[in-house]
Amino acid sequence: MSWDALSARGYISIGDLFTTMACRGIAVLAVLLWATTSTSSSSPQRPNIVFIVADDLGWNDVGFRNPDILSPNIDKLAREGVILNSSYVQPVCSPSRNAFMTGVYPFKVGLQHIVIWQWQNVCSPLNHTFLPQVLKGLGYATHIVGKWHLGFCNWDCTPTFRGFDSFFGYYNSREDYYSHKLSGYLDFRDDQKAAWQYEGQYSANLYSQKIVSVIEKHDKSRPLFLYLPFQSVHSPTQAPERYVNLYKNVNNEGRRVFSGMVSALDEAIGNVTAALKQTGLYDNTLFLLTTDNGAEIFSHGNNWPLRGGKHSIWEGGTRGTAFLHGAGLKKTGYTYNGMIHAVDWMPTLISAAGGTPVKGIDGIDQWQAVSTGGPSKRSEFIYNLDDYVIPLQGQAGIRMGDYKLLLGYPGTQDGWHRPMNNTKDDIYEKHLYDPQGKETHLFNLKDDPLEKHDLAEAMPEMVAKLRERLLEYKRHMVPANYPDHPDPKGDPKRYNNTWTPGWC
Repeated sequence: MSWDALSARGYISIGDLFTTMACRGIAVLAVLLWATTSTSSSSPQRPNIVFIVADDLGWNDVGFRNPDILSPNIDKLAREGVILNSSYVQPVCSPSRNAFMTGVYPFKVGLQHIVIWQWQNVCSPLNHTFLPQVLKGLGYATHIVGKWHLGFCNWDCTPTFRGFDSFFGYYNSREDYYSHKLSGYLDFRDDQKAAWQYEGQYSANLYSQKIVSVIEKHDKSRPLFLYLPFQSVHSPTQAPERYVNLYKNVNNEGRRVFSGMVSALDEAIGNVTAALKQTGLYDNTLFLLTTDNGAEIFSHGNNWPLRGGKHSIWEGGTRGTAFLHGAGLKKTGYTYNGMIHAVDWMPTLISAAGGTPVKGIDGIDQWQAVSTGGPSKRSEFIYNLDDYVIPLQGQAGIRMGDYKLLLGYPGTQDGWHRPMNNTKDDIYEKHLYDPQGKETHLFNLKDDPLEKHDLAEAMPEMVAKLRERLLEYKRHMVPANYPDHPDPKGDPKRYNNTWTPGWC
């Protein structure tokens, strides 16, 4: 039986995969059988919401776009739901996560420059309402499992003080997938307690076990909100051998391990969906999966055929893999081309939950559009606005309709890169943007989504129009909150060798 035929069954079983796919010369990921339990009569009227963030997942790093990637659970959800073809995020982690949680552009809160580092006394401003706080007001139980990366130096900055009933995961940008340490110090929490006991357990597997436990213990009289910002597939490139061995046809070691990381993530998502089905919650659950930025091409991710990658405001760094699936969607099984931005997810999910979106934010409620296939309510957005950039050109980008204007420095990862499947060379062609080059770029993304034809010189009036609109946004920019030097009060040696809140 073919891989497609297995997928058509609605499940992927261990026996079927390893038996029927032997002819392809590779082992295939063992994924749990998707249960068929229907929603119980006690399910709440408001939908359960599962918000998955796949860290650094590239445009070309999923099976529904790239048949070399084995991600049957992700593919099934995407193809049966709504694949979002124009869903935009920020070029790096913390800014996107802040946009998801607050519905506010990062440049308005000082989080537009790179990310929040572990040694900085910075967090997402406390005067903004977070998505789980609103959902709690609607009666939801709220849980986060995975990566936070919105600041932790003050306890008030951390998840259980910002609307979540529980937190299981880590505070910072990255860490070892097995030791759960960053720079040699533990960054792992079970609610507010340092959790040393999980050393040696691979994070994707560990997180899925925790998520299943949360689901099984959930009080069905309340709607459930699960925020699942997985560590996968951010660097370091690490995966258990059983996932890596699925890709024996991939010659490049880094890309082979990275592909295994995607399959480990996929299996974890399959475990989550199975648990929701087994508890009768699945049929009343809305899934949103999005990346937080484009793939890090120097860490074996891939955005082909888009230009650039993480850290840049080219499309490869900001046009994200995303889809919706499940409860409330009136039209499914298609690709939605309407424009959506990361700031839209907060009001959109609140609307899907039957609530009233928060006022005074940048996000637009897109629920009616994405649930019915109607036109997007968004016609423009800001890619980024950042004057704190090296080299000192600044970084700015805006889209209005079909046109995209870039001013200053687009970012380090430029060019068009195919996956490195068939070479043992572990170094990408280092096609980086020249910081001394042109400072103005204009593209018609409808006609030229790959950004190969710069129209800046040919269309000066359009450049002037978009520049003027960009300057209107810039009047609301808050200077980047980006301390240059580590704060010694946060040294983990002071806290039993753990990254710990309470020092700012």
